[in-house]
Amino acid sequence: MLMSLNFLNYQITPTQHQWSSSNRRRLLFLLPSKPYRKFSLPILSYSSSSTDFVVHGPKEAEENGYDFLSGIETESFKFDGSFELSDLKRFNSPGVEVKELDELPEQWRRSKLAWLCKELPAHRSGTFIRVLNALKKWIRQDDCTFVAVHCMRIRENEAAFRVYKWMMQQHWFQFDFALATKLADYMGKQRKYLKCREIFDDIVNQGLIPNESTFHVLIIAYLSSSGTSCLEEACSIYNRMIHLGGYKPRLSLHNSLFRALVSKTGGTCKHHVKQAEFIFHNLTASGLKIHNDIYGGLIWLHSYQDVIDKERIASLRAEMRSVGIEEPVEVLVSVLRASSKEGDVQEAERTWKNIISSINKPPSQAFVYLMEVYSKVKKPLKSLEIFRAMQEGKCSSVVGYYKIIEVLCKASEIELAESLMIEFINSGMKPLMKSFVDLMDMYANLNLHDKLESTFFQCLEKCRPNRTVYYIYLNSLVQTGKLDRAEEIFNQMHIDEAIGVNTKSCNTILRGYLACRHYTKAEKIYDLMCQKKYDIESPLLEKLEYVMSLSQQEVKKPPRLKLSKEQREILIALLLSGSRVKLDEETKNYAFHFVFSEKSRIHSFLKIHIYNQFHEWLASELLVNEEDDEIPFRFSTISHSYFKLYADQFWPQGQPVIPKLIHRWLTPHVLAYWYMYAGYRTSSGDILLKLRFRKEDVMRIVKTLKAKSLDCRVKSKGAVFWIGFLGTNATKFWKLTEPFVLVDLKEFIEVGVESSEETLGVKNLHFQNEADSDGNASDYSDQSA
Repeated sequence: MLMSLNFLNYQITPTQHQWSSSNRRRLLFLLPSKPYRKFSLPILSYSSSSTDFVVHGPKEAEENGYDFLSGIETESFKFDGSFELSDLKRFNSPGVEVKELDELPEQWRRSKLAWLCKELPAHRSGTFIRVLNALKKWIRQDDCTFVAVHCMRIRENEAAFRVYKWMMQQHWFQFDFALATKLADYMGKQRKYLKCREIFDDIVNQGLIPNESTFHVLIIAYLSSSGTSCLEEACSIYNRMIHLGGYKPRLSLHNSLFRALVSKTGGTCKHHVKQAEFIFHNLTASGLKIHNDIYGGLIWLHSYQDVIDKERIASLRAEMRSVGIEEPVEVLVSVLRASSKEGDVQEAERTWKNIISSINKPPSQAFVYLMEVYSKVKKPLKSLEIFRAMQEGKCSSVVGYYKIIEVLCKASEIELAESLMIEFINSGMKPLMKSFVDLMDMYANLNLHDKLESTFFQCLEKCRPNRTVYYIYLNSLVQTGKLDRAEEIFNQMHIDEAIGVNTKSCNTILRGYLACRHYTKAEKIYDLMCQKKYDIESPLLEKLEYVMSLSQQEVKKPPRLKLSKEQREILIALLLSGSRVKLDEETKNYAFHFVFSEKSRIHSFLKIHIYNQFHEWLASELLVNEEDDEIPFRFSTISHSYFKLYADQFWPQGQPVIPKLIHRWLTPHVLAYWYMYAGYRTSSGDILLKLRFRKEDVMRIVKTLKAKSLDCRVKSKGAVFWIGFLGTNATKFWKLTEPFVLVDLKEFIEVGVESSEETLGVKNLHFQNEADSDGNASDYSDQSA
């Protein structure tokens, strides 16, 4: 887990030369008195591929219903306890002064400001803004600055932020760099990264360079959050800190960001190697001490790349030796991993000997990589020998069985593969899906269709099936001419949302129908593919056109891209749940971003359904590889003018808003998707829906629900509102939405059974009183760590 930096709170202290007078005091903020002016430097852009695939561990994969691991890239890099993350040094902070009350000449102004300082922090956002609006006739920037400073002084930073945002909307406002910097620093220290980023952007938009402290706390605030895209944003700010600001970050910041980059499993963070190299370059250029784990982590990242940079790994190892660092076992395992990908037997054997001499019991992944390298040079029996040695050393693991069964299947060692599979099943280890897929692929390649069929049914008994297994069996049935059975399997795939059909399965069944001259059924499949905008293989389309020309029928052209009714309702439900439509600066059109939780089994099913629903709207580079069939937890549509409506209605001027037309859009179908995506069911059967909007927007939703005879209550917790359907109202809600809930999810969210997944903040939320809402909610949604 990433350790947080320890920050000393900035102190608000009076200037020393004024302490002697009790009637004249000033509040001193330790900030630059003059901002740095913007200067031109190249900006290193950072982007993370939105097609990063998330690989679960065995237990998590089983729980999420995948029962399938893509390879063995599930290890995470382990940092030792001496890795430095804390830095207690202050930033340089020259001062900016704010007048005290007794310096103001007017008694009435002193009284008004004293009253504001006392009353404003206690008010919620709606009343807060109304109070300030009522004072527009006399209040000016100096007055607002005094109130904001006072709020920060008593650690009411949310109130200070509201005052700051209100000030910016007034005609007399002139940007105050020092105030913005101080407020951003306080927001960042509280891990309010969205608010801190908002002020950061305000500073940049003024043509100014943010203070070093603002860069620093914003990066740490991002790193301390589990929000989506936070790591990417932290990297972007870090790069701008160096290229835009010309700053040299402290050692602790380099280390914190590097640790975050390699904190996940290798398969998911291998795309961060360029950013990690940039951090390493900055450490070297700044003359800072490079920790052992920086070298080890960088070699670890390189070993997970699809194309191994052997020279870079060798240079890093040489540099480690030159500074007197002994290679730990983790580095040797990384070298072994790289060797296995390259098929370099000599380097692998040399590294293996070093591992054996360093540790009595090598890690299980080292055995796996050694098996892989012998497989690459066509020595499957040698791989089996390594696996048996692994078992003798009591290092047997799920991944070990995966690899040896995969090796034997690729080598067509049927008897050995089958015996190992039986051994794997009897061991009680799970999940088994990957090995079943390897067996079925081997049988398909060898045309052993009877064995393939029996393995398919055995897989159904032992695992939760997925699309890959169904497709292999479907293809086998088509090849053997068993079209009636193939049709049953295809229909089962189509009906089951957790499995679903795709371009490959549709082309396969279409090929079978055309080969057997079932032209009527072929036309129906073609219609389905046109409806879903699937690509049809050219030979099949030519044959279909020829057949239909004989009967003087015209082949239908795929319809142009247009949002269907269900797609529109999904978009509305996800926008209510907090999803965003973002502008593409190049095309000036908007794209919709889908984000699903990696820890939620409900989201694991829902993402498959939504991915299939929006298949034709995804860019070609974002489409799932038909071979591995693994859908990412984050993906985006192409940029299109159709999404502008939703951007204008739900995110005007970059702020979340409930549209005035919501009463027309809040259909049972929308409520069902909202419940599946951002809902929670309590042990008492109550249903809660989460949303992040302003209070007045939330109350517009409540009014619409009550107009539909769905009585509900509202509670706020931080920046999140929860709409609660209690008792009989929960039953009404379920009866209304149940027909539209995905079949595979009904058992998880049906009324009367508590949700198996704990939602943050729900456990301590109570709706006993009659108040519409309580707690403190902000006009500007944010997350805190």
